[in-house]
Amino acid sequence: MIIVNTPIVPNKEISEVHGIARGSTVRARNVGRDIFAGLKNIIGGEISEYTKLQADSRDQALQRLEQDASRLGANAVVNLRFTTTMVMQGCSEMLAYGTAVTVK
Repeated sequence: MIIVNTPIVPNKEISEVHGIARGSTVRARNVGRDIFAGLKNIIGGEISEYTKLQADSRDQALQRLEQDASRLGANAVVNLRFTTTMVMQGCSEMLAYGTAVTVK
């Protein structure tokens, strides 16, 4: 599966558009991470626990996007985007979306 954040795939021709492909995950923080993050907030610096949580969320959303594009019959996704939304306090959704296409 080719996944790009551009409207075209270089050296490929889009022969069919299948529609929007998407993948998401909803993650919540945990108490242990929150305590350590609170300490980091006082002294400053990167909160690596949350950085890893966000990276894992992006990876899972991207994997689900790829599965959705395959289900639609695509072999590529163009215009990949990520967005995040707070679902409730301490819980957010990571969404990956793009246009599922067939390229040749």
